[in-house]
Formats: sequence, structure tokens, C-alpha cells
Amino acid sequence: MRIGVDLGGTKTELIALGDDGAVRLRRRAPTPAGDYAATVALIAGMVTRAEHELGVRASVGIGTPGSQSPIDGRMRNANSTCLNGQPLKQDVEAALGRAVRLANDANCFALSEAVDGAGRGADVVFGVILGTGVGGGVVVHSRVLQGANGVAGEWGHNPLPPGDDTGGHAPACYCGRHGCVETWLSGPALAADHLRTSGETAAPEHIVARAAAGDAACEATLQRYEARLARALAGVINLLDPDVIVLGGGLSSIGRLYERVPRLWVPHVFSDRIVTRLCPPLHGDSSGVRGAAWLW
Repeated sequence: MRIGVDLGGTKTELIALGDDGAVRLRRRAPTPAGDYAATVALIAGMVTRAEHELGVRASVGIGTPGSQSPIDGRMRNANSTCLNGQPLKQDVEAALGRAVRLANDANCFALSEAVDGAGRGADVVFGVILGTGVGGGVVVHSRVLQGANGVAGEWGHNPLPPGDDTGGHAPACYCGRHGCVETWLSGPALAADHLRTSGETAAPEHIVARAAAGDAACEATLQRYEARLARALAGVINLLDPDVIVLGGGLSSIGRLYERVPRLWVPHVFSDRIVTRLCPPLHGDSSGVRGAAWLW
């Protein structure tokens, strides 16, 4: 039995998977806001109760915002700021009395889709999160690639490859740089681009719906988004050459991306033949917690 825990900013989800990938148990609880000690206690308590219900001792994997520092294992870059600087893995291990495995939530998403999702059977899978932020994870032969610095797959903080659709604009990123992929391809970035070019305030889902209804300004916004996503993913293909790219996060529900983006990335990929597939997630919002379980 494998237990996965997805530690989110507002909720923490636990899932127990059998060897066949079938869900044996699922539980959710509110994440204690800004309270690190209570967060550790919540994770340990959820695991203990789940094991009691199941009558087994399970492996435990945890998906988190941010990542572990390769220097001392402490958390860094988490938007749940109470985690930053804390030895989360060590503290949960002490509370449970056993080893646990921990990975970034984007890595967990990629692993889930590589093991038994849209990328099942592929040698190399790149998982993309297009949501409030932009993240990514790399899975090779069903194992997460962490990297020497623990930042493998963090394409969201590379610069967007240049194109004639940016107008020389380079939006500021929270990381301190300008023009990061995240500042062009996140949900808030899509809305900001529409406001900047049309003067209209609209949420991403409204932009998509209005484009489908024939709104010219919203259609133009989506076409710019698709061109930027194509250039950014072409860079991933040129470097990593994955078999499958799986999109996750709220913007992965834009169905037209899967047809249009692979056509648009062709001029930017250094190959005369492109077989990389762009796919929606098979497990949707459950991919993160499933991937945490598959860390073992």
C-alpha cells in the first residue's frame, strides 16, 4: 500500500493506492494557515488514521509547494511561507518513525501522469503546471529527475523565447527577474495580457468562453498565448526531447491548446520530424496526490 499526501496552501489531501493503482482511501483536511508545527502534526495524524482504517503500514510520499535545498534539506521557494527554512521531511519522519519521500508538487504531477496517466509507457515525460504559477517536472523511466541543484523542470523561471507578440514588454516576476515564462503563461498572466492589449478586465475562463463565442479581442489574446506556449515548449523539446508533454493546472482545460500548440512549435524545434505528444492529464486534479504515492 502506498500513501500520498498533497500539501496545499488551503487543503491537504491524502490518498492510498494499491499496487494496481486503485484508490483504497481518500481524505482531505484544511491546512493550518501559517502554522508549521500544526502542519507537521496534520500530516502525521492523517497518515496514522489512514493506516488504522486500512489495517496496514504503508509507504508515505509527500508533494509540497517549493522544494528541498540540496545543501541541508530544508524547504525553500514555497508559497506556503511557513514551510520555508524548515526541515519538513525530517520532522515528518520523526513524527511517523520511518522514512518518507518528498518532492515538489509539479514533480508529483509529472510522475503520476508518467506512471499510469497520459504518459504511461513513455521513456521521458515532461509535466507542466499552468495555473496561478507555472511549474514543471521531468520523469525518466518512471523516476523523478531532481537534478544536482534540485530544480530540474523549473522552466517557469527561464525567459520566454523572443517573438513579435511581446511588444518588447518584459513583465516583472516575483523571483526578481523580468520576462520569465511564468509572467506570460500563468492564469494571472493571461488575464494581464488581455487587459494590457484590450483594456478589458476578464478572468481566463471568461476569455476562453468569449473567444469561442467569436469575440475578436479574446481570440487574439488566446492566439498570443498559444504562440508563446509553443515557443516555450519548443525550448523544452530541443533540450529534453520528451516523448510526451502533459499539461496540468487550470489552463490545461483549454481544449484547443492540444491541437494548435503542436502546429505552432514546429518552426522552433530543431528537427525535421516531431513526434512529441501534447496531452491533457488523465488524472486531472488527482495527479499531484497520486504522484506523491508513486514516489515509492
